[in-house]
Amino acid sequence: MKFDIVTIFPQMVEAPLKEGIVARAIAKGLLDVCVHDLRDFTTDRHRVVDDMPFGGGPGMVLKPEPIFAAVDRIREARGGVDGIILTSPDGERLTHGVAQRLSAREHLVILCGRYEGVDERVREHLATETISIGDYVLSGGELPALVIVDAVARLVPGVVGDDASVRGDTFARDGLLDFPQYTRPAEFRGFAVPPVLLSGHHAEIEKWRRDQALARTRRHRPDLLPDE
Repeated sequence: MKFDIVTIFPQMVEAPLKEGIVARAIAKGLLDVCVHDLRDFTTDRHRVVDDMPFGGGPGMVLKPEPIFAAVDRIREARGGVDGIILTSPDGERLTHGVAQRLSAREHLVILCGRYEGVDERVREHLATETISIGDYVLSGGELPALVIVDAVARLVPGVVGDDASVRGDTFARDGLLDFPQYTRPAEFRGFAVPPVLLSGHHAEIEKWRRDQALARTRRHRPDLLPDE
């Protein structure tokens, strides 16, 4: 699967891609991730990527020309694109379902928003979707781009070594939060692991985990449960 990330701060994106599961997947050839400096697609000697908003107001707006030029170049150099994502706090909320949908694509381009936003013509005539990672504002779209890559990449076959681990993740398991996890020692500072987990009775363990997942979801994220 290919990802192309367009940003004015490429090093902010490149450094995290050198660690963890995504880095190993890139090394194995399961993922192909390229980071592009938006300033490389400007035509003036000062490499300007932003300007004041029409109508006045605070802040600056990313210009459309370098963004369109970047996507044109990516298409020429990297092949067909089947999704162009603009990161923005007013976009569709990134969920497990959205990540699943995006993981079926072969080539995604992620445009990192910045400043007061991006010229609306990018959203209307270039981006195929706009995605937010939460109801808050960040300094730019670099962190959301990394979150999107990580959430989508772990659903690509082979990226996570244990497919069962991915299937049992929070939200992936019937849309519920994950159940509590324990490991050795069985008792620590007077706090014991639930006896059922030490029983060896797999059916009882599975029932306990299901009950715990439901209880945790009901307590912390009741919005995920159907109306009872």
